[in-house]
Amino acid sequence: MKLTTIALSIGAVLLLSGCSQKEVYKPENVKGEWRNAGHLSASITQTTQTAALLDNGRLLTKDGEKNIKVPEEYRLLNANDAWIITESPEGNLVLFPENGSDAKVTFEFKRQIAAASIQDDIVAVLFGNNEMALYSLESKKLLFKERANAPIAVDSRIANPYFIKELVLFLTLDGKIVIVNSELKQVLRSVVVSSDEYFNNITYLNVIDNHLVASTGTAVLALSQKEAREKYEIRNIAYTAEGIWLTTKQGEVIALSPTLQFKAKKKFPFAHFVGISVQNDRVYVLEQQGYMMALTKNLLAYDIYDVDMDSDNKIFVGDGRFYFDDRYINIK
Repeated sequence: MKLTTIALSIGAVLLLSGCSQKEVYKPENVKGEWRNAGHLSASITQTTQTAALLDNGRLLTKDGEKNIKVPEEYRLLNANDAWIITESPEGNLVLFPENGSDAKVTFEFKRQIAAASIQDDIVAVLFGNNEMALYSLESKKLLFKERANAPIAVDSRIANPYFIKELVLFLTLDGKIVIVNSELKQVLRSVVVSSDEYFNNITYLNVIDNHLVASTGTAVLALSQKEAREKYEIRNIAYTAEGIWLTTKQGEVIALSPTLQFKAKKKFPFAHFVGISVQNDRVYVLEQQGYMMALTKNLLAYDIYDVDMDSDNKIFVGDGRFYFDDRYINIK
C-alpha cells in the first residue's frame, strides 16, 4: 500500500511537471494589433459549423447576430434560412422558425441526436448510434431508415447531413459518406473517408461545382470524377474553388489543390490553430494564444497580428469574421 501511494505521488509530480512545461507558440515578429472589431450581446456558449448560441440564448449565424432566442439547455445542431435545428434536454428534435415566429415543430425521438438538416419537406437525422433516417416535416412520418455501426468515440465537431437536390449525404460517425436518394428512399452509394477506429466521424464537408471535399480528424477526401485521399492530423479546413487549406496538430498550414495535390506548407512551431478562413487573396488563421496569421494563398509570405482573445474562448467562423467570447474581428 505504501509503495502504491509513493508511485502515485511520483506520477502526479511528473504529470504536473509535464503540464507546467507545455510549449506554446511565441511569434518572433508581430506586425501590430488587429483592431477591426465589434461586440456581441453576450458570450458564445455553443458552436456549430453553421451557427452559434450566445449565453443569453440569442442565435449567431455567419451573417451576424439574430434577434431569435433558443431555450436554455437546448443543444444547437444546425441552422439555415428557414429553421433553427436543436435537440431538447429530453432528446427530441425541436425546430424553431428562423423568422422568429412561435410555430415550432417537435419530433419526439427521446434519444440522442448527433446531427440534422432540413430541405423543403425532408428532415434528415443522424442519431447518436449512427442510425440514419429521413422524415416528412409536414406529417412527421418516417420515410427512410438505415442502420450503421455504432461509434466507440467521436470528435465533438459532427458535420450535419448535406442536401444536393434529391440526394442526401449522411456524414456518418464511422468515417463514411452515405448517399441516399430521398425520392427513391434508397442508398445509392457509400464512400469511405477514413477507417480509423476512434474519433472517426466526418467533421467537414463542402461541395463546389460537383466537386466534394470532406474530412475527418485524420484524413481528407476529394471526390469528383475520381477519388483522392490524404492523411493529415487536421484541426481546421477551408475549401474554395481555388483549392484547399488546412491546419494540422503539428502547427502547419498546408495548401492543396482541389484534387489534394500538395502545393505548399508553412510551419509555426507549437501553434494550436482554432480557426481558418479564406478571404480575397489571403488565408487567415487564428491561433489559440491570441495571434492571427494573414498568409498569401501560396503561403510564401505572411504577417502576424495580436488579437485580444483568451485561449479558452469558443471560436465561430462567420462570413469574413472570427467570433470569440463576446467579440468579433473583421477579416474581409
